Amino acid sequence: MSKEKKGKETENQIEEKRSQIKISVRNLVEFIFREGDIDNRHGQSVSPEAMLAGSRMHRRIQKRMGSDYHAEVPLKLVIGEENYDLVLEGRADGIQITSESEREIDYSSNFNSMTIEEDMNVVIDEIKGVYLKLEQLAEPVRVHKAQAMCYAYIFALQHDIERIGIQMTYVNLDTEEIKYFHEDFTFAALEEWFDDLIRAYKKWSDFQYAWRILRQESIQKLQFPFPYRKGQKELAAGVYRTIKRKKNLFIQAPTGVGKTISTVFPAVKAVGENLGDRIFYLTAKTITGTVAREAFELLRKGGYQAKIIQITAKEKLCMCDEMECNPVHCPYAKGHYDRVNDAVFQLLLQEDVFSREVLLEQAGKYQVCPFEMSLDVASWVDDIICDYNYVFDPNVYLKRFFAEGIRGDYIFLVDEAHNLVERSREMYSAEIYKEDFLAVKKIVKRYRPGIEQQFNHCNRILLEYKRECEKYKVYDNIGNLMFYLMKLASELDEFLQRSTEFPERKEVSEFYFGLRNFINMYERVDEHYVIYTEHMEDERFKMKLYCVDPSLNLQECIDRGNSAIFFSATFLPIQYYKNLLSTKKDNYAVYAETAFSEEQSLLLMGSDVSSRYTRRNQSEFERIAQYIQKTGLAKKGNYMVFFPSYKMMQQVYEVFQELDGGNVEAIIQEPGMNEEKREAFLAEFSAEREKTLIAFCVMGGIFGEGIDLKKEQLIGAVIVGTGLPQISNEREILMDYYEKRMGEGFDYAYRYPGMNKVLQAAGRVIRTIDDVGVIELLDERFLQSDYRNLFPKEWEKRLVCTVDSVETYLEKFWEEKQ
Repeated sequence: MSKEKKGKETENQIEEKRSQIKISVRNLVEFIFREGDIDNRHGQSVSPEAMLAGSRMHRRIQKRMGSDYHAEVPLKLVIGEENYDLVLEGRADGIQITSESEREIDYSSNFNSMTIEEDMNVVIDEIKGVYLKLEQLAEPVRVHKAQAMCYAYIFALQHDIERIGIQMTYVNLDTEEIKYFHEDFTFAALEEWFDDLIRAYKKWSDFQYAWRILRQESIQKLQFPFPYRKGQKELAAGVYRTIKRKKNLFIQAPTGVGKTISTVFPAVKAVGENLGDRIFYLTAKTITGTVAREAFELLRKGGYQAKIIQITAKEKLCMCDEMECNPVHCPYAKGHYDRVNDAVFQLLLQEDVFSREVLLEQAGKYQVCPFEMSLDVASWVDDIICDYNYVFDPNVYLKRFFAEGIRGDYIFLVDEAHNLVERSREMYSAEIYKEDFLAVKKIVKRYRPGIEQQFNHCNRILLEYKRECEKYKVYDNIGNLMFYLMKLASELDEFLQRSTEFPERKEVSEFYFGLRNFINMYERVDEHYVIYTEHMEDERFKMKLYCVDPSLNLQECIDRGNSAIFFSATFLPIQYYKNLLSTKKDNYAVYAETAFSEEQSLLLMGSDVSSRYTRRNQSEFERIAQYIQKTGLAKKGNYMVFFPSYKMMQQVYEVFQELDGGNVEAIIQEPGMNEEKREAFLAEFSAEREKTLIAFCVMGGIFGEGIDLKKEQLIGAVIVGTGLPQISNEREILMDYYEKRMGEGFDYAYRYPGMNKVLQAAGRVIRTIDDVGVIELLDERFLQSDYRNLFPKEWEKRLVCTVDSVETYLEKFWEEKQ
């Protein structure tokens, strides 16, 4: 096909607005040209490239170039297939245009529309930041060269150029050393190569087109699967409007609203109206992911044609005894990339829902890694249920969707979004320990004595910081340390590239990845961070890059999609969450009406008890134990009691056992319970028994949220204390940060996170319209306006009691429910 003919067809197809299949240049070449093994033994990653750390280096190199160099040039090509347009887009790192004659070129005009004369030379520059020593690089990496060739083809086609050059610019991110590879191509050679590339991809784009027609038609007829509950229709409509306007929404949705289906259904309908193309349902826990999968399954039963995957953690999918991802230790890693595309394509033709069992069976059949295959399958599905990490964590996020920086037609549904505050602080923070440098130095010097000096430089500086630190110390700048950390990381990278097998490799690799993470996170450090050192209780010395305000980092991720819907049963105060989860000031917020009546529950506040540290004594424990006993004996049933700490829980438990004398059965949560013990603990709430069951639990722990005990399984929760996080250096840093900026230090560091735990614990009691139960808040501080202002609307009807009057209120409530 001639350049003229292809160009004309492209223009006509754009005007007709035909169905489009989009893919980025990077994803296309990586998908088609990948080959060989999965191998975790080579430094930073399977690929030597490091995108996160390389972005600023790109800008540095681009700024050094002259006026004839154009940086970050967006390129797009629309290829007309029989039934649809394949839209290929990307961003060339640089395009350099020079003239062989003395004639001046006007670089100020619109770059993409400028005319390229015969005497002009055009070079497409592709910059790659790497960690390996550049002398090890004898030729460009195949997919990197292919990316540059794609950009060269698109630019040559659109500017009628017969000859064009590409330049691969490799820069070592530690030393800033640069190595170039240059190659010239005729347009005819590029066209032949490019047509082969598109032919190889055509079966995939044909599949996408055909499946999308089925999906869109099925959505048109789709109905809400239940009669709408009170407030549910308005909530669903609000979600749809938000997606249509490409905004973000924060929903405070009390238990019973049916928030999962109320967000999934309008998101699916929005996809049917071409307001998005893929839904990410993001969760903090596996259990909420299961609920989401059930919601999508309901819609499928109603006729919804969709491909759905719930991404399972790598360790749960691994088919080997030990998770060693390299061809020496894992048969599925060897030749994985040679077989995985065939495995994925066949699976897409066979299945619509990709469960753990389905993925494992297909991976075994094709001898590929099930986890890596599951990520590839995710590229082709309509709905992805996954942990927050896969969208927000810079070390884990799905690069297939988010690495290019190009906005996708994604809708993000963020469940239990109150958890995202602390989770995102962890994602964007990084820490190193002085003692680790000494331990790893002892290992490495046996195999590579020359590295010892780099460890010593880092250790010496950390020792100086250690001497300066009494309790904890905040720093504005640690540039002197970062210089030596980068040098050490560079040496370790080369060591790990060359030394693929030695007994302590895993320990050294973990240290190396932690070091790289620290260096990469330092690139993000700004006014949203606090750098501090601290003496740990185990006598280790820590330096941390602490992301106290994750909003900017999260917003970058949110901006990769069309719209984000954040929802939780405990989103109070809403402004706190809006400030920490997004930087936008025009986000919407709604308070969904509860489907439950006030008569279903009794809310009591004990005025004669406190969990303050100064009040934690024998007499206080006895009073709390009396509350628990009277509550349990007022009506036989199952109750949970939540405490602010394991220590206080144990103290009251011992007092209670002595006071009660066996009138009720009591069980207690243990620290670090495995899955088997958790299931056994929860099974107690379904067992037949003659006595009341009292379960002693920790607020904010594994039983404080995310469990669903309905009807007679749980009829009461006693909440001891306001849930304030334990005082720590990090909490004090957090308090100081928000006090200086907003005058709300205590609220942001302690009160708001604490009340969230309280609200979550209380939310265990009423789960359905048939549930009846008691909620007791045992702490005099709940009577203060600072706490009462954080109560949800459904807590407007509440009573104040003492240990002497609580029995009367309980008896009256349960008599009315007879």
